[in-house]
Amino acid sequence: MKKIYKQIAILFAVILTIAFVGPHSIEAKTLKLKAESAILVDADTGKILYSKNPDVSLPPASMTKMMTEYLVLEAIDNGEIKWDSTTQISDYAYSISANPSFSGIGLTQDKDYTVEDLYHAMAINSDNAATIALAELIAGSEGEFVKMMNKKAEEMGLTEFEFVNSSGLDNESLGKNHPEGTDPKGVNLLSARSAALLAYHLINDYPEALEISSIPETEFDGKTITNWNWMLPHNSVNFKQFYYEGIDGLKTGYTDLAGFCFTGTAERNGKRLISVVMKTDSEATRFKETIKLMDYGYNNFEDVELFPKGYQIKGKSTLSVIKGKEKTVDIETKDAITIPIKKGTEDKYSLTYKLDKKKLTDSGELEAPIKKGEKIGTAELVYDGEDLGYIIDSDKQHVDVITKDSVEKSNWFMLILRSIGEFFSNLFSSMIDMIKGWFN
Repeated sequence: MKKIYKQIAILFAVILTIAFVGPHSIEAKTLKLKAESAILVDADTGKILYSKNPDVSLPPASMTKMMTEYLVLEAIDNGEIKWDSTTQISDYAYSISANPSFSGIGLTQDKDYTVEDLYHAMAINSDNAATIALAELIAGSEGEFVKMMNKKAEEMGLTEFEFVNSSGLDNESLGKNHPEGTDPKGVNLLSARSAALLAYHLINDYPEALEISSIPETEFDGKTITNWNWMLPHNSVNFKQFYYEGIDGLKTGYTDLAGFCFTGTAERNGKRLISVVMKTDSEATRFKETIKLMDYGYNNFEDVELFPKGYQIKGKSTLSVIKGKEKTVDIETKDAITIPIKKGTEDKYSLTYKLDKKKLTDSGELEAPIKKGEKIGTAELVYDGEDLGYIIDSDKQHVDVITKDSVEKSNWFMLILRSIGEFFSNLFSSMIDMIKGWFN
C-alpha cells in the first residue's frame, strides 16, 4: 500500500511540474535546429539568447536587401531622396526584371516609379530589379552602392560580411552586369550574428521598416504581390500553419547556394526578439525552425531587475576618505540593472566593483572634497555560467558606481589635530605591543 502511495505522489509531482514549468520550457540543447547556422537575440538589449555556429559566413541571398533597405531609409532621413521621388528602370534592372528565373513583379521601362513603390516591391515581394533601381538612384550605380553597403556594415560593427551587390543574387547570375569593382563570381556573405546585428540596426534606427515588412500582400501596378514571409497573417490556407502571433518582419532569402534562410522578428507583450536561420532545406523548414527559436525565447526568458538603483555590495558599501570631515563615504550603483535572463537563474548573477584608479590614492582611498553622486567607477555584472554575450557593445552589463553623500574637506586646524591624535594613537598601540612582547 505504501508503494502505491509513493507512486501516486511521484505522478502528482510530475503533473505539478508540467503545469507550472510548462511544455515549452526547454533547454537550448534540445532545440536541434535544422539549420546550419542560427541565432536568437533580444531586440532591446542585443543580448544573445541562443546561437548555433553564429560566426560562420554564409550566403544570405535576399536577406542582403536588409542593408539596401537601411540605406534607402537613411537617404530619406537625410533628405537626399523622398518617398515620392521618382526614377525609371535602367536596361540592367529591366534585364533582371524580365528574367523569369529571378523573383520579380515585371517592371517596365519608360515609366516613373516612386521610391515608395520600389521599396514596397523590394521589402514585400523581394523584387531584385526594384532593389537595383533604388541602388542606382541613391549612388548613381550599383557598384558605388556596394561601397556604401560595405562601409555601413563596418560602421554598424558587422564582423563577418561581404557585399558584392544590392539584391543578394550571385554575381555570376548577373553576368556582365555585375557591379563594377566586384568579383564576377562574387557572392554576398553574412554570418547569423551579422545578419541579426544588421536587423537590429534596421528596426531600431528605422522602425517604419516594420510597417512595410508586416504587409502580407498589396497591390503594385494593378497586380497583387505577396510577402514571402509565411509567418504573417496570410489568407492562404497553405500558410496558416506557419502564422506566428507578433511576427512583423523581416526578410526571407533563397538561392541554390544559400538554401532557404530567414531573418525574423516578433513582438509580444512589449518584448521584441530577432531570429536568424541560415541554410535550411526548404521554405517550410526555415519557418518551422524560426517558430522553435521564437517559442524558446518567449517561454524561457524574462526581463528581470537583478540589482536595483542604489544597490550596495555587502562588505564593500563604503570607501575610506582622507582630508575630509568624515572618514568614510557610502558608495552605491547609480542605476538599476535589468536584462533578459533565463527563468530561475537570478541567483547566478552578482556584481563586482571596478573603481577608477585615478580617483583613488595609492592606498585605495578617496580624497576630500567629494561631491554627492560623483562617479568613482563601475559595477560589472558577473554570470556564473555560459554567457553568450551581446551582438552590440551593451551598457546593460555595467552601471556607474557613485558616492551616496558629499564629504567636505576638513580645515587645516582639524587636520593637524587629527594627525596628532593619530600619531599618539599609533604610538600608544606600538607601546602596548612592545610591552606584550616582553611577557611572551
